[in-house]
Amino acid sequence: MTIQDKPLVRRDFLRGALAVGIMIPLGGALASCVGGGATTTGPTGKVTATNPFGMVDKSTVDAVIFKGGYGIDYANFAAKQVEKKQPGSTVKVTAQTNIAQTLQPRFVGGNPPDVIDNSGAGIIAINTIRDQLADLTSVVNAKNYEGKVIKDTLYDGVMAPGTFDGKFVQLNYVLTVYAIWYSASLFEANGWTVPKTYDEMLDLGAKAKAKGKYLFGWGKEAATYYQTMAIASAIKEGGDEVRLALENLKPNCWSLPAVQSVFTGLKKIIDAGYVQKGGAGTQFTAAQAQWSNDEKFILYPSGGWIENEMKTQTKADFKMTGAPEPTVTASSKKPWEALHSTAGEGYIVPSQGKNVAGGKEFLRAMLSHDAAVNFAKTTFSSSIVKGTVPDDGFGSTALVSQVKMLEGAGKDVFSWNFVDLYGMNTDQLVLWNTFLQGGSDVKTLTAGLQGITDKIANDSSVKKVTVS
Repeated sequence: MTIQDKPLVRRDFLRGALAVGIMIPLGGALASCVGGGATTTGPTGKVTATNPFGMVDKSTVDAVIFKGGYGIDYANFAAKQVEKKQPGSTVKVTAQTNIAQTLQPRFVGGNPPDVIDNSGAGIIAINTIRDQLADLTSVVNAKNYEGKVIKDTLYDGVMAPGTFDGKFVQLNYVLTVYAIWYSASLFEANGWTVPKTYDEMLDLGAKAKAKGKYLFGWGKEAATYYQTMAIASAIKEGGDEVRLALENLKPNCWSLPAVQSVFTGLKKIIDAGYVQKGGAGTQFTAAQAQWSNDEKFILYPSGGWIENEMKTQTKADFKMTGAPEPTVTASSKKPWEALHSTAGEGYIVPSQGKNVAGGKEFLRAMLSHDAAVNFAKTTFSSSIVKGTVPDDGFGSTALVSQVKMLEGAGKDVFSWNFVDLYGMNTDQLVLWNTFLQGGSDVKTLTAGLQGITDKIANDSSVKKVTVS
């Protein structure tokens, strides 16, 4: 049995936590207020068993892919598959780091790409393009390159977060696990154990300092990785009422006891000198290399993309491994094993693209067994396609640990969406860079975060999403 044959993604998880609170770029929580896929136009070719969408012969597919932690090699692999299956056609893969800035003018001009990986910090909000997206139901109803119906090869429920007002318009390709990452070999060599509470992290910080190392470090663009960790810890500590208060932009939501106890625990670590200085002036991958290659600090909060993102800057025999984010106390409402996880990398096909059928064919290629195996093998991350990762995780300790965390969490899997949904990250980065470098206290951080939240909550021009 392969790892991916096991029920890692459950319908109750995806239709519950995912559908209302996932941190995916386009936000499954918008299902109740966003229109469905638009009627597609443009040239079509002959529909056959090998050309289910009627892709025109010798046509070109314009694919724009977010270049982040997963890179674009997996997209190039899929592109070559399309070119092989549709002789004479070509796929142009363009890498971008800011999708909205690059593509919004093309949507306005009526000439969007044929398929888009709408991910990263600079995403296009779905409510601005809700009437310009093709329905992707035909993609999952088609047969893959191996002759199997695609929807039968996917984990249950993975269509839910991409379904808006009854229309399936976004294909979330990657399963992402958020964790605290560390070097298993370094921990083994020093006899350290993974901390499960903030007090245990504080104790580990003292042990790390004795070895000339810091507990944490950060880079300026990724300071809010610590906010992600803090929110996960607060939800574990205080339960779903914390998540719902934050999601629904409630007054004083950042002052809830569970949130404050996490902030206080992190502040103790900062004040003790266990966080490496200078992160606010360091590019984030450079800071991450100080962890993965130089081992200047020993813990780092991130998503499962971290191994692939740092694969050229990771010390040999590092044994990158993930562990659940800490709680504050042993009596937290959710167990330490509870996990922040999401389906991400949201792919969309604009209905006004020149080659809508080609955009869908690109997704069919990505959902083939070979492409999904290639993605897992080259990025050390799991796609939504089952049966594509062996038990040894292709030699990736990080990937194996993600599976173990998912299995250990059981039904205790959760996420949230308000930060991406309302575009808070840019303003929050300023607050977190200051806090992590010791330039502010918990009261100041709390007031700043609440101010950002209240501004959105009180702005009648911003459409709100109620999460229950």
